[in-house]
Amino acid sequence: MSTDVARSITSSVDARGIAEVVVDHPPVNALPVAGWHRLAESLLQLGRDPRVRVVVLRSEGRGFNAGVDLKEIQADHGFAALIGANRGCFAAFAAVYDCAVPVIAAVHGFCLGGGIGLVGNADIVLAAEDAVFGLPEVDRGALGAATHLSRLVPLHKARAMMYTSATATAAELHAFGSVLEVVPGARLRERALELAAGIAAKDPAVIRAAKEAFAGIDLWDVKRSYRYEQGYTFELNLSGVADRVRDSFGKGGPTAAGEC
Repeated sequence: MSTDVARSITSSVDARGIAEVVVDHPPVNALPVAGWHRLAESLLQLGRDPRVRVVVLRSEGRGFNAGVDLKEIQADHGFAALIGANRGCFAAFAAVYDCAVPVIAAVHGFCLGGGIGLVGNADIVLAAEDAVFGLPEVDRGALGAATHLSRLVPLHKARAMMYTSATATAAELHAFGSVLEVVPGARLRERALELAAGIAAKDPAVIRAAKEAFAGIDLWDVKRSYRYEQGYTFELNLSGVADRVRDSFGKGGPTAAGEC
């Protein structure tokens, strides 16, 4: 793994058992394949650490996450980068879900594409007042994370967002109940740590059991559902449709925050 990616995703654990995973990959936190896998490994390792009682997942920079690094995919003349990105995203989203302790996503700025996959699988979502959520996948010639968007907004809202690439505000998601609180950006990390401290003060065995129990009663299998979606992304790429859409970037066509 490159030193660059290693520096982009860092983790720490304090004396209370609160872990922080911080993504800082300029310019827009659009992660390359190695970044998605590092994020997955970090979350799973923290969940296995007996010291850890809760994880706060947050980002530095302009926004929480802008999805995959499209330039990495466009630079590949085959499908290795696409397969890597799909597998990396699958691993990272699953790691949020499978992490043995609760994961609090603290979202600021844009949360797009892969960011929706992370947040949709989180246990608790806090958002800054400037946070916006969306799936601009159709503008990138791809699909995916409708599974996770449907955990954040009502189904018909999710369909409209997918078809139009429209975004939703933090206030809208708070009204839907998927965002627990909307706070000023300057207080986002502080509030996330306050909430984490309340969870960390509980009996850790009970909290870990509660996390596992929630997964056991989930209404649908998020991994199988997301993997099904990814099949359509492969189909769009194999047919050449995805290349045509991505090639329109910079030629008056759609733009995507995930491009870096």
